Amino acid sequence: MVLPDFPWTGREKEEERMKTLVVEDDFTSRLLLQEILKDFGTVHIAVNGVEAVEAMSEALRTGQPYDLVCLDIMMPEMDGHEALKKIRELEKEAGVLPNDEVKVVMTTALGDPKNVFEAYYRGGATSYVVKPIHKRELLDRLRALQLVE
Repeated sequence: MVLPDFPWTGREKEEERMKTLVVEDDFTSRLLLQEILKDFGTVHIAVNGVEAVEAMSEALRTGQPYDLVCLDIMMPEMDGHEALKKIRELEKEAGVLPNDEVKVVMTTALGDPKNVFEAYYRGGATSYVVKPIHKRELLDRLRALQLVE
């Protein structure tokens, strides 16, 4: 039996839909990202960097990694820069090759050069979106990363 294409992705099986982790301590931003991304697949939520690292560890342990992590920088307990470093360490320990790493889009109100440099060059971010997040801009970034059509 052949399953029909799902209209939101054009993919043949629901299992192939994008799996996303939204890491955001602000309720409104979390809700906005979840609303934008829900039509592309499963969206999990973490409210700080500690939860993000735990979610990533579990996803790697079970062999069900995330395709996308939207990661805020300024959060309590563990900020986004530190969480990203730990996520990349987990991937390395799990034997994930650099080309297969999760795509990480930093989502933050901090658009200054220091934070952009830290996210990309020291942390391993894939992309960067400055708040307020606009649906079109985020989806353009995800298209460029070949995560959505």
